[in-house]
Amino acid sequence: MRVVLDTNVFVSGIHWMGSSEKVLRAWINKEFELISSLPIIEELVRILMNFKVPLEPEDISWWESLMLEKSVIVVPTERINIVSDPDDNKFVEAALEGMARIQKIQTLTFY
Repeated sequence: MRVVLDTNVFVSGIHWMGSSEKVLRAWINKEFELISSLPIIEELVRILMNFKVPLEPEDISWWESLMLEKSVIVVPTERINIVSDPDDNKFVEAALEGMARIQKIQTLTFY
């Protein structure tokens, strides 16, 4: 299964135990294939650098490297404008380019 994860799944999974952490663990264990793009990775780095729960710069670099190494990086060829927050269109663009399964994370259950 090919999946695009929103930035808040990473932030929650990095900082707290719970569903998002289980999703990240499943990705690291190769239970699904993560589709990403450079704009998505750049957003994650920017948010982690400015998040209220600070991470060491080395930890942020580690997550950035992990995404670059363990994700299928796509370069969307089509720009879309269908999401109410225009900044989130990059996630749909990556999903379409990477032929990911489009499904909200809230509907998935991880044990």
